[in-house]
Amino acid sequence: MSNSEFDQQISLFRSQISRRRFDEESIRVLESILVSKDVKSLMEVRAGLREYLRSESISVIREIGDETVEKKLLILEFFVRSFALIGDIESCLALRYEAFVLRDLKSASCEWLRVSHTEWISFAGQSLENGFYAIAAKACENAQSCLQRDNVADSKTGEIFEYMQMLKKIKSLKDFALTKAGSRSVQAQAAEYLKKKTIEKGKLLSSHHKETKCPATTLFRNGIKRRNIRKLHELQSFQQVTGGPNSTQFSCPW
Repeated sequence: MSNSEFDQQISLFRSQISRRRFDEESIRVLESILVSKDVKSLMEVRAGLREYLRSESISVIREIGDETVEKKLLILEFFVRSFALIGDIESCLALRYEAFVLRDLKSASCEWLRVSHTEWISFAGQSLENGFYAIAAKACENAQSCLQRDNVADSKTGEIFEYMQMLKKIKSLKDFALTKAGSRSVQAQAAEYLKKKTIEKGKLLSSHHKETKCPATTLFRNGIKRRNIRKLHELQSFQQVTGGPNSTQFSCPW
C-alpha cells in the first residue's frame, strides 16, 4: 500500500466513525490500515488510532443513551473489536465489561440478555492475563452470582457435583486475583516508601553537609591560626636569643 493509499484508508475510517457507521465495512477498513511491514510506522499508527478511538468511544457512548439495548450492544461490540485490533487491551476489556453490565441490568425483562457464568469466567481470565486483577476478582464475583442464580442442580442427576466443581474453580480464580491485586498494592506501597526514604535521605545529607560545612571551615582556619601563632612564638624566642632588645618586632598578620 502506497502512502497516498494509506492516508486515504485512514481518512475513510475516520469518515466511517464520523458518520457513525459501526459495521463490518468499517472493521475491514481498520484491518487494511493495520497491514504494514514497517514496525515503527505501525506502532505510530496504532498509537494515533488508540487516542482517536478512545475519544470517539466516549462521545458515542454519551450519544446513545436513548437508543435500544440492542443498538447499544452492537456499538459497544464494534468498539471492543476495534480496540482488540489495535492492541488496546485495556479499552477492549473496559467496554466488554460495560456491555456485560448493561446486559445484566436489562436481563430482568429480556432473559436472552443474561450474562452466563462462563462468559464472566472467560472475562476474568482475560483480565488476569493482562494484569487487571481487581477487575478479574469482580468478574469472579459476578460469575458466582450468575451460577447461583441459574443453578437448577438436582442431586439425582449428578449436576450438583459439576455445580460444586465450578464454584470451587471460581473461588480459586478469585483468590488468585485478590492475591495478585494485594501483591501489586504492597509492591506499589513499598516502591513509594523507598522513594520517600530516598528523598528524605537526600535532604538529610544535604542538610548535614550544610551544617558541617561551617564547623569544618572554622576548624581549618583555627588550625592555621594556631600554626601561625606557634611560628610567631618560635621566631620571637629566636630573636630574643640572637638579636637582643633592638630586634625587629613582628605583629600577627591577621
